[in-house]
Amino acid sequence: MTERRPELRLRNSVVAAGIVVALVAAGGASVATDQPRAQAGGVAILVYHRFEAEVHDSMAVTTSQFARHLQYLADHQYRVIPFRNVVTSLQRHEPLSNGVVITVDDGHRSVYTDMLPLVRKYRVPVTLFIYPSAISNASYAMTWNQLQALKETGFFDIQSHTYWHPNFKTERRRLDGPGFDKFVTTQLVKPRDVLRAKLGVDADMLAWPFGIYDDDLMGRASAAGYVAGLTLDARLVKANDRLLALPRFLVTAAVSDKRFQSMLP
Repeated sequence: MTERRPELRLRNSVVAAGIVVALVAAGGASVATDQPRAQAGGVAILVYHRFEAEVHDSMAVTTSQFARHLQYLADHQYRVIPFRNVVTSLQRHEPLSNGVVITVDDGHRSVYTDMLPLVRKYRVPVTLFIYPSAISNASYAMTWNQLQALKETGFFDIQSHTYWHPNFKTERRRLDGPGFDKFVTTQLVKPRDVLRAKLGVDADMLAWPFGIYDDDLMGRASAAGYVAGLTLDARLVKANDRLLALPRFLVTAAVSDKRFQSMLP
């Protein structure tokens, strides 16, 4: 099987995100930038991707914008909790307390250069979902040494975003049954093996690429050893949500401070 270049995968991700933003602007698909005020009660899981001084793509936020978000959470005494705590509470059927979870997808180098200083300052836990094919390979991505440094801070839990961030809908159409079976197994199992070998991490939590999931994919993820998965279904987590399809709010530069505040419980 020929692997796709990480640079192309990133561009495809940016294009897809741009389409989503355009749909929202036209009154179409509803994502984090087009949500009503969140209802009281539940956990808000936020997902970021890249941090820049000036935004150059639709998946980034400015570093100063992220700093404002953290300051707002601190000023209003929001509990910023590890994603693992939410998963454990759901597994045990415990009531969910209001809280905020910070996640980051992809493994962009700005997580190390721009996000890390703010995470240290505000001392908030972060769950980072990476696809290993890009690490120490793609020009935009972190290195394995940088990921190790993040892990050693104690603030970052490093988890799986599949092996190379595929579009499962596209691959299901492109491949025959056995080919798709092999493809999905590689995308789900290989990142767990690589993260265990490189960082000593047991990656049992997954962020679905492009937020694409269905019952079949969730069954395959469970069989591969994942206990929880994250989507882009922009709403609060509730106690009866399926563990492999937990919703997140996508946060980009298009999200105003007022809109950000409306995402919170």
